[in-house]
Formats: sequence, C-alpha cells, structure tokens
Amino acid sequence: MIRADTLSVPQVEHGFFTRKGGVSTGIYASLNCGVGSDDDPAHVAENRRLAAGLIGVPDAMLCTVHQVHGQDVVFVTKPWPATTRPKADAMVTRAPGIALGVLAADCAPILFCDPAAKVIGAAHSGWQGAFKGVIESTVRAMMRLGAKAPSIRAAIGPCIAQPSYEVGPDFHTRFLGRDEAFERFFAPSGRAGHFLFDLTGFVEFRLREAGLTQIERLNRDTYSDPEHFYSYRRTTHRGEPDYGRQLSAIALVARGTS
Repeated sequence: MIRADTLSVPQVEHGFFTRKGGVSTGIYASLNCGVGSDDDPAHVAENRRLAAGLIGVPDAMLCTVHQVHGQDVVFVTKPWPATTRPKADAMVTRAPGIALGVLAADCAPILFCDPAAKVIGAAHSGWQGAFKGVIESTVRAMMRLGAKAPSIRAAIGPCIAQPSYEVGPDFHTRFLGRDEAFERFFAPSGRAGHFLFDLTGFVEFRLREAGLTQIERLNRDTYSDPEHFYSYRRTTHRGEPDYGRQLSAIALVARGTS
C-alpha cells in the first residue's frame, strides 16, 4: 500500500493499494479488488476485506461504484453491497467510518480530503472522465458538503505514464478541438501521426482549474511495472483474457492520527 504525504492528516486514513498482498491467483494475483473482473468472487471479497482492514474499516463499510468513465458523483451517507453498486465515477462523504474506494488499471485514481471541513472524496479518472469533468464534479460535490477548494488536498495515484501511453490522431484531434493549449500534454511517439499522452499532467491541470493547490502525484506507472500493478493496456498488448484492478480508498476515522 502506498500513502500520499498530502493526505496523511489526523482523522483521515487512506491507501493506494498495489496488486500485492491478496489471495487471488493466476492473472489476478494477488490483491484484485475488481468486482467486475472474472476472478473468483470469493477471492475478490477476501481481497476487499483485507484492504479495508488496512485502512481501519470493516469490509461492509467499503463503498465502490460501477465505474462508467463519466462525471457523475454519489453522495454517500451509508454503505451498499458490492453487488449493487450505483453507476458513477466518484463519491464524496462526511460520514465517519465509510471508506470511499475507486478501482483502476491504468486510469488515474484520485483521493481528496478537506481536513478542516472533514469531507473526503474519491474519483476514477481516465482520459474520458477528466475530459468530461469528473474532477470538477467531485470538487463541487465536496463543496456542497462544506469543503473549500483551497483547503482540499488531492493525491493522484498510480496510473499509466506518458512514455507508456501512445494514442492515435483522433485522440489528439479531440483534445485540440477543445483547447489548442492541450498540445502540451502530448509528445511525439515513434509512429507517424501518433502521440504520447500525459494523463497525470492533464489530471493535475484539471484539479488546478477546479481551484485546488495542494496536489501530490505518486508518479508510478501501472503499465511498465507488472510486479506491482495491473494494467488494462498491458493485458491487451499481451492478449490476456482479463485483468485485475487496484483499489485506492480513503476514510474518515475516529482516532486522532492517521
């Protein structure tokens, strides 16, 4: 489990989990927390229990959503079963004891907290979510619960890094059609008409545009590190049938230190 310095504050517990420390086997080895994968459901449930325990909550208090690469945010007041997840890509709460978790295997997991307002959030942000506005939606939802943008801290977890993220001309055109200044998030690749996209940089840009200044990048590349991370793109390139998902989670806890 990886922790971010910016989120290490009293009464907040969090973790960006790697693929290590679980019970799954084969291509899912070992801490696969993806309910949507084809892994043994009993293994996934045990992995979620282990992960929840490491951030100090029972597994029944760990909330994840059915992620759809959109911008919708759920206000969480009580937990739900893992099998009845609402469709969304972010959650916010001010309820102690509930862990907000997002799953990723190349997309960027983002964890948020406003320590003064005691409001937390979690967002799943691939390029589509970031482009559509999931980050801004999450910040607005936190502010509805009493958070203030300058006080919100955010950490961008392990995701696919620019050297590993080649995209085609249509992708490039879509971004520049929105704003020509987005050219700075692209670098030439080794193939004509293709580019390397800086997902982490784009996510950080959207966070700053939403008014945040306390932002940390963990700078871990999921694609190039199969020992520690699952990766959808690496799985696709290898022709494997499925892939696991890393969990990133944050909770408000009762004790005085994290």
